[in-house]
Amino acid sequence: MHGFTGRAVYLALLRLKNALFLCLSSVFPMDIRHLKAFLAVFEERNITAAAQRLCISQPTLSVTIKQLEDELGAQLFLRQPRGVEVSEQARVLYPQARRMVAEAESLSRLFRQDESRLALELGVEGDIADSQVSAFVRMAQQALPNLLLTLQEGCVGDARLAVEELCCEDELFLPLWEEPYVLAVPVGHRLLEQEQPQPRVEDWVTCPEHASHQRLMALYGGAVQAQAGHAGSLKQALNMVAAGLGVAMLPLSLVQGREGVESRALHLPAPSRRIGLCYAVQALESATLRTLHDYLRTLRPIG
Repeated sequence: MHGFTGRAVYLALLRLKNALFLCLSSVFPMDIRHLKAFLAVFEERNITAAAQRLCISQPTLSVTIKQLEDELGAQLFLRQPRGVEVSEQARVLYPQARRMVAEAESLSRLFRQDESRLALELGVEGDIADSQVSAFVRMAQQALPNLLLTLQEGCVGDARLAVEELCCEDELFLPLWEEPYVLAVPVGHRLLEQEQPQPRVEDWVTCPEHASHQRLMALYGGAVQAQAGHAGSLKQALNMVAAGLGVAMLPLSLVQGREGVESRALHLPAPSRRIGLCYAVQALESATLRTLHDYLRTLRPIG
């Protein structure tokens, strides 16, 4: 057998270049073992060592390499008394083969993971702080490492992360956090100068349609029409406070870290809220939700 020199190499390289995109695309979906065999021989430079690496016999490996060479129309290896010599065609093929084998193995892992992953869809109430949503997701991952979690805003999913007062009559509630309402004040507001802030009626931004409104009315004082503004949600009220329109009673988790807003405690007893998992009894028939529920019960990070 002749060495890899001269015009024969040049012509073979041209054939290989033209064949790679066509032939490799057919080899890849049909049988990736041809490329794995090629990689083993190329890297080991020895048929015996490559066969041992692949846990196959030497004749089987030789046949596999010959099939690949026939498919590509190129000689990839030349047997020597000790080991094999790689051709220029083999050097061209090597990075392509490595990439294709890696992609095939990655695709295989992806499908194996999908088959073993546990799907769960959870609704999240809009006025839950981002920090609490992130903390909940971390707890869910700890409970179920293979969890494929889908979060949707609103009253959807297998269960919901919500405030206790928003649970439906037929739902159960597993509390996770309890936090106070605090006075959210724009930076630079006159109330920040008071040791015990006492907002006037016209200072308040309120959420008349929110479930917490009735519990907060005693703090607002006089006529509703005199208030600084109305918001449709607690987060929108926070935005109005940050813009300097007024002050609002908001959960501590929403106010913490918000630029342009500071929090103060009132001299009056302030209400609190509990945040947790709202779920129907029958929802626990799902093994995934039941596992998460049982894990959360052991944590109960209330506070």
